Amino acid sequence: MTRHGKNATASSVYSYHEKQKDTEQSSYGTQAARLGKDSVKDFDACCLTLQPCRNPVVTPHGYLYEKEAILEYIVHKKRLLAKQSKLYDKQRKQEEKEMKELAQAEHRSKVEKFMKHEKSIVSKSNEAFKTKTEEKTVEIKPSTSQVFDKYDKNVPSFWIPALTPQAKEAKIKKPDSKVYCPMSNKPIKMKDLIPVKFTPIADRDKKTSMISKKDRWMCAVTHDTLGNSVPSAVLRSTGDVVTLECVDKIIRKNGMRHPVTDEVMSENDIIPLTRGGTGFASTNEVLDSKSYRPVIMA
Repeated sequence: MTRHGKNATASSVYSYHEKQKDTEQSSYGTQAARLGKDSVKDFDACCLTLQPCRNPVVTPHGYLYEKEAILEYIVHKKRLLAKQSKLYDKQRKQEEKEMKELAQAEHRSKVEKFMKHEKSIVSKSNEAFKTKTEEKTVEIKPSTSQVFDKYDKNVPSFWIPALTPQAKEAKIKKPDSKVYCPMSNKPIKMKDLIPVKFTPIADRDKKTSMISKKDRWMCAVTHDTLGNSVPSAVLRSTGDVVTLECVDKIIRKNGMRHPVTDEVMSENDIIPLTRGGTGFASTNEVLDSKSYRPVIMA
């Protein structure tokens, strides 16, 4: 426990600053931190590899991926679904086989019960002249199995085979035939991936690699520098990346025509590109990180 401030040694108030300091030093309480700019990916980085894309593609929901990475992900998921489907079919056939065997066993038991009942219908001999002293009563003692069947709930022994529990395999649920996007959790297909074409900045420095440069891309129309702090969108028909300001002031005011090819577009042809993050609260939605730890009970 930390000491109070210089002017608050006699105070009974446990200040917020002291509480936070004690939480950091101890192993109790929930720790919360604000993610900075260095903790989030760039707008042109793949959502799977977190590296700048060389052959970028975008989903209809605005998530950017490296083409090789997302195709490998889709193929891997399809293989898993195919394997789960085979296991599910095998389980279903086994259940049908068991149900068929149970139905046959039930039918055999009914037939045996009927035959036993039919054989028991026999006319008894007339023994009216037989005296009662000649009659002998025979007491039939129940067998051990019958006793166990009658009092099976009260038998204390766990090792009786009839009372030993059986471990059944967990049932496999029917797998879904669709592959879902790892970011949006919505169905994704290979044909839905749209190639993206970034416009590089005309820089005289040709010795430095494109990945090492801080500012790499610009708007295809206005030539504004693109970054995490600049909202941008992808035009579906050509794959060009433009700023949302260009979309509002040029494309929409020009009758929804493509600024490069002069094609007529719709609102579905404009895909807002999701940004990685800037560290500012107005730009991102989730930038808080929490570590939940045991809480001390006073």
